[in-house]
Amino acid sequence: MPGFLAKIEFVAGAILLAVITFLVFIAATMRFFGHPLIWSVDLAQLLFIWLCFIGATRAMRERGHLGVDYLVRPFPYRYRLALETTLSALFIAFLLLLAVEGYDLTMLNKERQFGDSGLSYAWVTIAVPAGCVMLTISILGNLVQAWRSAKGDRMLVFTRTAAEEEAAIETGAVE
Repeated sequence: MPGFLAKIEFVAGAILLAVITFLVFIAATMRFFGHPLIWSVDLAQLLFIWLCFIGATRAMRERGHLGVDYLVRPFPYRYRLALETTLSALFIAFLLLLAVEGYDLTMLNKERQFGDSGLSYAWVTIAVPAGCVMLTISILGNLVQAWRSAKGDRMLVFTRTAAEEEAAIETGAVE
């Protein structure tokens, strides 16, 4: 299932990036010719918000977010796993709280218009709860994977192990 979700995230992100690029190009071209398309900039901003959350989810799934593990790297694996499990619980609680508040904000903004596009501002604000749910699913997936591999590969929730880092470098996922 995580491989399937990763493919969906990649395709969705690639499509959003292509559409954003196209919209910004068309907006700049039309503005040059004296016929600005105001709605295209609004739509590009809306899609960029969604792209940010999809990218954050993909980075979380691949354990690619920046982190400082200098203080915990010397600890044995089981302590690091316990610490990352505790942090996972805190992050999930925060993300779920943010999702609830984001949903409430979305309901407040249903009637509000987003710029000159004519779209409801709810399409912007719903990205927050949707992104929080996607990030929660990624963290839970990493958590399950880490606990299942505790005896073998010894994966962690947020941090790439040395073997994972080497594999990422070999495949070109990290430069």
